[in-house]
Amino acid sequence: MAKPIELRPVDHITTDAIGAPGERVFYIQAWKDDRTVSLICEKTQIQSLAVGVEQFLAEINTKYADLADASADYDEDQMHIHPPVEPLFRVGQLGLGYDPEGDLVALELREQPEAQDPDQGQGPDRGPGDLGLVRFWCSRPQIRAMSNWGIEVASRGRPVCPQCGQPMDPAGHFCARKNGHKH
Repeated sequence: MAKPIELRPVDHITTDAIGAPGERVFYIQAWKDDRTVSLICEKTQIQSLAVGVEQFLAEINTKYADLADASADYDEDQMHIHPPVEPLFRVGQLGLGYDPEGDLVALELREQPEAQDPDQGQGPDRGPGDLGLVRFWCSRPQIRAMSNWGIEVASRGRPVCPQCGQPMDPAGHFCARKNGHKH
């Protein structure tokens, strides 16, 4: 099994997208000291993670009622990913955990199996077929800021067609509900 990468605690965590709407690639990136870890993910994963984080933080606040609320504030200039962006892998599964003693939220990210490079596994930490695993340990305000920023980034994509719900390209959109007529 591949040795997990753990940043505990992260100095910063964010999500962002690179590229023009319709051609963007989404990332989750965290760093601690001089180590930066970047992972590719899907827009829908960012959106689902944001909902999951809010539900998870609400559960934590219910279970640990004496905790202060996690701030949702962020500075947009600080939320963009830092180049160079060299992703370790494409994310397949995301999970959340909580360490009450350290008051840290764990964001666990597992590699998408079919996205694994067949040439990987030649080093001491990975055998053939081993999938990557990364855990980012974050404060509750850090994970909330990341999820709120993720919603903002996801909303900056192409507008959605009110008829069919599909993204509309700037050059026009052939809507199935309008028998292919351009909007």
